[in-house]
Order: sequence, then structure tokens, then C-alpha cells
Amino acid sequence: MQHREAFVARFGREPQGSWSAPGRVNLIGEHTDYNSGLALPIGLPQRTYALAARRTDDRLRVASLQTGDLVEIAIPQIAPGVPQGWASYVAGVAWALRADGFDIGGADVLIDGQVPLGAGLSSSAAIECATGAALSGLYDLDLLADDTDRAHLAVLCRRAENEIALAPTGGMDQAASLLARAGQALLLDCRDGATRLVPFEIERDGLVLLVIDTRAHHALVDGQYGARRASCERAAAALGLPSLREVDPARLDAVLADLVGLLAGDGPEPPEVVVRRVRHVVTEIERVQECAAAMTARDWEGVGRLFAASHASLRDDFEVSCLELDLACSVAQDQGALGARMTGGGFGGSAIALVPEAVAGPVQAAVTEAFAAAGLTAPSIFAAHAAPGAG
Repeated sequence: MQHREAFVARFGREPQGSWSAPGRVNLIGEHTDYNSGLALPIGLPQRTYALAARRTDDRLRVASLQTGDLVEIAIPQIAPGVPQGWASYVAGVAWALRADGFDIGGADVLIDGQVPLGAGLSSSAAIECATGAALSGLYDLDLLADDTDRAHLAVLCRRAENEIALAPTGGMDQAASLLARAGQALLLDCRDGATRLVPFEIERDGLVLLVIDTRAHHALVDGQYGARRASCERAAAALGLPSLREVDPARLDAVLADLVGLLAGDGPEPPEVVVRRVRHVVTEIERVQECAAAMTARDWEGVGRLFAASHASLRDDFEVSCLELDLACSVAQDQGALGARMTGGGFGGSAIALVPEAVAGPVQAAVTEAFAAAGLTAPSIFAAHAAPGAG
């Protein structure tokens, strides 16, 4: 059933328009966004669609092609944790727009999420940004007019995720979904919101970016993500800094030695654990800078080395990898990938591998075979390119 027909079947009237926003793959820069650091995402070809029509009352009616659910709520009733589940990402955006002073009313919204769920590819931000685009269009808010307006909408979508869906994420996902450009990666400075485009047209150099959805389900509201964020905030507070972005990489060893003393006997985690978390964040921010420079120079072997170093740091220092992610990365590199790393918040989800086109097929086959040999669910593997943001 086409989108328009599905909307009519569900709501009994025509939609006024269709809007969409992409998922994202973060090339490098994991768990840096909420530390005011740097990240380097691209928009994915897979998108979430929001068909919508205005209502004359204050109610949201939201349906999903994936779940078949229909959720109805008055906008003033939207609150932290209400509604629950996927509908919170839609309702939260309406709430955030209202809270920011935009005069919006109700809407009927049909969601078709084609970004894989639980894969660490930011399906939640794609829902939020598609919804934000739809409500902007329905109520003439003009929030897609330019990058300044898009960045403002990204902030509101992040607020929806943090305060209504109760996922303690940084703002990288929403910024990528709204500001992405075809053939470009988005160098995002999460301290001041500044962005710079970095060329990512790997096809002209005979390369492919494989996304390996391990099918190990990833969730941001199960407590582990929040625990990592709390560790980082605890460390920054102990150091008297607004964020870990302010740690001087040249003094990292000395800072970490000081931190052990500052945290002794205080907090839920041993100081040595917090030290590892800080080391990942500070070195990862450096890797983002180095990766952007290598991409600009088309030094893809350098990019691959940085991917591998990032994964090792996420696995060993930040401890957010898992068996499936480690297996995907190690097999891909053994089969000729220039580099591979987990992407997204971790604890499951997806890995990416930068591979020469000639070995893309063998890499895919080897990863699939390795998962089968380990008794794991078969992964979903696809090639990705840098796609445009919401529209």
C-alpha cells in the first residue's frame, strides 16, 4: 500500500503533505556529543516518512506502518514518559515546538520508518526530524529554510528525546538528520553547534562503506548509556571543567593521574573506571579531527586506522561494544577492510567497515559466515552513501 492510500485508510482523509528525514551513520566521534566534543556523521539513504494533515483541535493522532498502532493524545497532556514507546518521539516534538513558543495545533501523522530499528542508526532521531519537518510544513514555521533554522529544529528534536522519550542523548543524531548533505560528512562541534562539510565521495576512489547491522538490539533507555554519560559528567565536575572537551590532550596523562585522586572514595564507580571513560572521550575527539583531515586529503588508509583505533577505545576504555560488534569488525579487517568500528551508542547495533570495492562481497560473506559459525543471528549488511537531510 502506498503512503497516501495508507494515510487515507487510517485517518479517512487526504494528507496535506509528506516529509522525511534520514537515519545516520556516525563515521567517528562516539559518546563525544554530550561531552561538547566533535562528531562526523553522514545521512543514510534509509529515511523515515511522516505524512500529515492539520486538525482543528489540539489532538495528535499518530499511526505507524511498522507497528499498526494508533496513539491519540492531546498536546497539553504530553509529559515525560507520556505517551510511551515510539509515539513519544512524535509527541515530544509537538511538545517541544509548543514549549519554544511556536503556535501549533493538532495533527494526524502517519509514520513509515525505513531506518532499521535498534540498529544504532538513529531511527528515533529520524522519526523526530521527520515529524518536526511535517509540523513545520503544516503550520508554516519555515524551520527547514536554512541551516540556522534546521539547527534550531534539531535542538528542539533533541529536547523531545531527552525530556519526553527520556533518552539522555546528545544532539549529534538530530543535527545529522537535519543538516546532512549528499556526498558530504558533517563535522559537528557540539560545544557551539558549528558545522563544516567534509567530502565523503569514496566511490570515486573505489571504496564502499558497509554498514553491518548485527541484529543485537540496541536501546538508549536501558540505563547503560545514561551511566556512561553520568561518569563523564562526574569527571568533568571533579576537574572543575564545564565538559571533557576542555581537557587538554597534551596533558591527558597528568589530568588522568589527578583525577584518580580527586575521585578517591567518591561515587558509584572506582576512579580507574572513570579514568578510562575520560581517556576515550578525549582521544576520540582528537581522532575526529584527524579523520576529517584524512578524508579531505583522501587518505583512506589513514581513515581506516582511525576507525580501528576508535573501536578499540570504545571496546576497552568505554566498554560499550559487544561480541557481535567485535566479531563484525575483526572479520571485516581480516578480509581486507581498511578499518572497521562500531557506530552509535553501542551495546549492540551496527558496525561500519571501509572496504575496497573489490572485496566488499567477500567481506560481507565472511562476516555472515562468522556469525553463523558463532551461532548468532544473521546480520543485515548494506552499502551506504552520504545522503541529504530532512525535506
